[in-house]
Amino acid sequence: MGDTPEQSGMVNKSVTKAVRLLRELAAQPRTGATVTTLAKAAGLSRPTAFRLLYSLEQGGLVDRIDTNYVLGWELARLGRNADPYAGLVAHAHPSLQELADEFNESVTLSIPNAQDGLDLVAEAAGSHVVGVLSQNMVGKHYPMHASSTGKVLLAEQSAEQLHRTLPEQLEAFTSDTITDRAALLKELGQVREQGFATIDNELDPELLSLSRPIRDSAGTLVAILTLNGPRSRFGRARIPEALQKMQATVDQLTELFWRDSADA
Repeated sequence: MGDTPEQSGMVNKSVTKAVRLLRELAAQPRTGATVTTLAKAAGLSRPTAFRLLYSLEQGGLVDRIDTNYVLGWELARLGRNADPYAGLVAHAHPSLQELADEFNESVTLSIPNAQDGLDLVAEAAGSHVVGVLSQNMVGKHYPMHASSTGKVLLAEQSAEQLHRTLPEQLEAFTSDTITDRAALLKELGQVREQGFATIDNELDPELLSLSRPIRDSAGTLVAILTLNGPRSRFGRARIPEALQKMQATVDQLTELFWRDSADA
């Protein structure tokens, strides 16, 4: 998953540090942060951080308001022209396909969006994904309380938030769908504690799904990895093995998305 020695030698360390600063700045409140705060968060000396921020400011990628830095107008303009997922999907797909081939089942990658939902942005499938599952799931949306991806995202919210947003009675899709809000809240507590979510015959008959969160260095949920299979092939007995393999894939994707974190 890492760069070859030849590729590593081509990496510009100043650019890598500047990207790290931009990531840390994005994690700050909209009011921004001082150079001292950003330098500490990015693991850089204050003079280095100041020089990089000054250069980014000249290009419009950051702005300075009094002593605080914020993400700049030019960065916002460039972002509007970018496909938010194209590069991520291209880089992540080999790892997704490896996991799909391992179990000969379906694997998806979902990203939280600004509307408190999920965008399913990538998928990979084994050779015998038929019947209960189909390919071309990218772009589809699934009920939060009856999908393992949705449960991972819901588990990020507090009980107070969930009481405000979830109705007391939830829609049923099968006889095993959790329709009682109190029962769902209890399961979401287990999801937080164990670090993964499952559905078993809750969305479609015979569908078993497992989801693991992918987090950045600050612990923020940035993506969700899901493995799906029909219970006739992918039964509960395989869950421990699947979770272990999925964690290895999560580790691969984390390294891929934040390769420079080891230099921080």
